Amino acid sequence: MQLSGGNDALNTLIPRGDPLYADNRPTVRVSEDQVLPLNDYLGFNPSMAPLKELYDQGKMAVIQGVGYPNPNRSHFRSMDIWHTCEPDKVGTEGWLGRAIREVDPNGENVLTGVNFGRGLPRALAAPGVPVASVGNLETYGVLTGIEEEERDDALELFSRMYSPAVGRGQVLDYLSHTGMDALKGADILSTAPEMYSSTVEYGGNTVAQYMRNIAMVHLAGLGTRFLYTTAPYNSFDTHASQLSGHAKLWTDASNAISSFYQDLQAHSAGDDVVLLVFTEFGRRVHDNGSGTDHGSGGVAFVVGDRVKGGLYGEYPSLAPEKLLEGDLHFNNDFRGLYSTLLEQWMGIDAKPVVGGAFEQMDFIAG
Repeated sequence: MQLSGGNDALNTLIPRGDPLYADNRPTVRVSEDQVLPLNDYLGFNPSMAPLKELYDQGKMAVIQGVGYPNPNRSHFRSMDIWHTCEPDKVGTEGWLGRAIREVDPNGENVLTGVNFGRGLPRALAAPGVPVASVGNLETYGVLTGIEEEERDDALELFSRMYSPAVGRGQVLDYLSHTGMDALKGADILSTAPEMYSSTVEYGGNTVAQYMRNIAMVHLAGLGTRFLYTTAPYNSFDTHASQLSGHAKLWTDASNAISSFYQDLQAHSAGDDVVLLVFTEFGRRVHDNGSGTDHGSGGVAFVVGDRVKGGLYGEYPSLAPEKLLEGDLHFNNDFRGLYSTLLEQWMGIDAKPVVGGAFEQMDFIAG
């Protein structure tokens, strides 16, 4: 789950035991009596109560100070770095696109990767790698609004339009294969809601519905290995009115993650899934009077039955001399986080996917 816009790490994982927190957040801070304590120094935002329960159960790893060298405060560039693992140049392939190619090198399953949301995140994009991108799973498909016989005729026509292009050049090959993959993927995915039944109630917001869709596809057993979704575009970009807006965002995200986890538990599928929650950067240590501006040194979460919960890494120092131009320093390279998931969870050699060897963590249970 991508928290698009740059989630404020300081008001998510709150250094409640550090007087510098209040000094730097004269306006945009969570009061001590509201913080959900993890220990004497740290606590969660009060809107994260469902995640606090998962943390207390030992099912959530908190990755502190996650980021990369020479942080970039541009949404587009920073997210591009997270998506491609290329901090020094503009990358051409998404890390998950490369991972999908490792898992399914011949593209035998057009649903190895599925995204829920508008467009295709750069993380999933790689030449020759089929990925379905779905708005609403229960209405997803090709020409679903016409009668079955007419739809079959129309799909056959589409197939004939696409298939002659194969072998007539790289661009036409790409378009034809993409078109055929889309037709196949749409028809297969349309079966997932029919097979799904659950007593878990998800919220009505977009994030909750996408997490419900992810549960549907996973439980349908379609061979999908990578499922992706994004909080509404740039919603975590809290330059103004942050306290109320950020609380609402984390209420929606926390409840959606909790419902998803409960759904997997109810279907005895909790051992099969690990959920990564990340954002492109943290925010400035000092507030701007109403919100916070773009910064660095963020926080990420990993949730699942096979996760060894707890705090990983050190919380970045708030001491003025330890800041990076007013921002938190990173102390966990996100590529080490990815490498841990790829090698210890997916069983994939991480080096070609993330572009090198990075220190891994120990949050996956054997």
